[in-house]
Amino acid sequence: MNRLVRGEDGRDWVVRAQMEWRAPATADDFEHDVAGSYTPGIAMLLVTAFLAVVLVIWTPDQVRVPAWVFLAILLVLLFFPLRWILRRPWTVVAETEGDVAGDRPSERWVGTIRGMFTVSGEVKRITKTIQKHSLPDFDGPLHPVE
Repeated sequence: MNRLVRGEDGRDWVVRAQMEWRAPATADDFEHDVAGSYTPGIAMLLVTAFLAVVLVIWTPDQVRVPAWVFLAILLVLLFFPLRWILRRPWTVVAETEGDVAGDRPSERWVGTIRGMFTVSGEVKRITKTIQKHSLPDFDGPLHPVE
């Protein structure tokens, strides 16, 4: 997602967002980085799959399962992968090369936003702020980087 924005002072800003497959490591998340591995999650997934197979095999022939039950099971199975995809962190960067006359220096602002739908709204808000004030909002998700 790339956008070209002209600020009120005449500088051209490039606002871009990119999805991150791994959450960026920050000092606030240090305790979570020290946590174990994926082994407990994989073990629970295998146990759940085994129990589902046993349930299907032991179901008597006289039992009629409605179609909505299969749909409900499918929705439950897809909930966490869909949630994982929709809640991925995005790195948003707003940068400018400065103006032609050299009066205003080049700047680079970087921030992380979580959520596919949230990031599109934030990028729109950032572009409007740049058009209006020639800078991203200091109270927003972006922070200046040198």
